[in-house]
Amino acid sequence: MPSRIAAAALTAAGTLALAGAAAFSAGSAQAAPARPEAPPAQRAAVDFTGIVALSNCSGSLVRGPRSRDTDAALVLTNGHCLESGMPEAGEVIVDQRSSRTFTLLDRTGGRNLGTLQATRVEYATMTDTDVTVYRLNTSYAAIQKRYGIPALRLSTARPHDGTPIRVVSGYWRKIYGCDIDATVYRLREADWTWKDSIRYKPECQTIHGTSGSPVIDARTHQVVAINNTGNDDGERCTLNNPCEIDRAGKVTVRRGIHYGQQTYLLARCLGQGSDVVLSKACALPKP
Repeated sequence: MPSRIAAAALTAAGTLALAGAAAFSAGSAQAAPARPEAPPAQRAAVDFTGIVALSNCSGSLVRGPRSRDTDAALVLTNGHCLESGMPEAGEVIVDQRSSRTFTLLDRTGGRNLGTLQATRVEYATMTDTDVTVYRLNTSYAAIQKRYGIPALRLSTARPHDGTPIRVVSGYWRKIYGCDIDATVYRLREADWTWKDSIRYKPECQTIHGTSGSPVIDARTHQVVAINNTGNDDGERCTLNNPCEIDRAGKVTVRRGIHYGQQTYLLARCLGQGSDVVLSKACALPKP
């Protein structure tokens, strides 16, 4: 939510929070040398592969299960990171022209590889979820050939509670590591309500500027969610202070706890040609 946006409103206190945040640096996120007995199939640590930085948020280069190498590439970030402003509750935006640019990072997060450019907003909303999908003016194959960087895969499965995750911020070039604590029935912040949000364990203290960061399953390296908010001040259901609502309507406030929105529904709605296909089979909100 806006609490994760950096923008010009980032204060000195926010900068201090970065220094003290429980974050992994690019160096600390690297895998330790494998011991001789390590299984051959063991994966390396999650790094900055496929990660981009926006002017005020984080994001990632992603592809769905039916994507082809020749398809126009997609960038994923939050709905509230949209350059035209935050969508209102109930608003869904599709096929909106855009020329927004994104900085593609190398695997270490220490170097800028180049600039990617959008041609349009493929899909954006802050209803039920908090997501923007940008279509780029180049293909997955062209990006791989020029920069050597593949896109991250979107998982079509729900993440389970207890899943080890990494929240990778292109804006701050930081990797936060923890587990999924629980799935929240409803998460409300000001006018917006999100369904089936994931709550992180306290170790993932994401901050302003981490909005739009992919939440990556540390085991499969697939994107299972998108980072979007946290309760800053302990307030109840206000801007920057989301509250949890269970099936019985009970409201719970967890100060200092952070959340993401699951992306499996988006993965299931992505068709060939990088189109978000809003058919009856697609459970995403529709215009």
